[in-house]
Amino acid sequence: MKSKKLKIFLIIVGIIVLLSFFITIMENRLSAGKVAIVNVKGIIVESKSTIDEIKQYRKDPSVKAIVLRVESPGGAVVPSQEIFEEIKRTIKSKPVVVSMGSIAASGGYYISCPATKIVANPGTLTGSIGVLIEIPNIKELLDKIGVKAEVIKSGKYKDITSPLKPLKADEKEILQKLIQDIHEQFVNAVAEGRKIPLKDVRKIADGRAFTGIEAKQLGLVDEIGDLDRAIQIAAQLGKIKGEPEIVTKKKPLLIDILKGDTGALIRKFLPYMGAYYLYFPQTQN
Repeated sequence: MKSKKLKIFLIIVGIIVLLSFFITIMENRLSAGKVAIVNVKGIIVESKSTIDEIKQYRKDPSVKAIVLRVESPGGAVVPSQEIFEEIKRTIKSKPVVVSMGSIAASGGYYISCPATKIVANPGTLTGSIGVLIEIPNIKELLDKIGVKAEVIKSGKYKDITSPLKPLKADEKEILQKLIQDIHEQFVNAVAEGRKIPLKDVRKIADGRAFTGIEAKQLGLVDEIGDLDRAIQIAAQLGKIKGEPEIVTKKKPLLIDILKGDTGALIRKFLPYMGAYYLYFPQTQN
């Protein structure tokens, strides 16, 4: 009796597996091809979620192209560099088209520059090729309220970014060299990603931002257009005939909070951790 039930169970499982396989094949045949949209929104504080999403779509044969929708003023250096490298790997197997929203500056531009094509709106703020570090100095405030900090350190420069003391000349020199090193990495990334001579990138790599129209004239973006235009280009590059199927993934709520407007608070804490980042400061209302 048990043997008979087991056989029936195995037959049912087999039928379900075959049906699932058949449905998947039919869906792929009926679909002209998929364009996946990956959203990078807010300050870039981590890279894993974005990289995992790009990897998922890169390995999916039904996804013929990826649109990276960038709405970011930048963020931490290393996450920006890691996303940059992931896009470089991805364009070897399928096209990645960047669609820039209101702002795709500094680290937001860093992650965009290796894409197959970059599409910006006319009023997009982009570029801002530069690096900065902000170190608030609250020593005078603490002196006024009678608070004194005692620091025990293993080396002369261990507390170089401490907000409890002013920067000395030699400390400023050390940080400036650090920033210049990162800046040179940024310049090289833009030159590599956009196929622009280094000398030409250096001329505009002074931290200034450009509109989408200015960026196109400088070769920083390829075309002026909105998200729909970026999807259209992605479909063409992915050799999709007909209307593409759009797929996207909703970010978890916690990530939305951290990378959205509330994420601006994170930027205020970065200097306390001695962090340097690629960020385009926006006017606060």
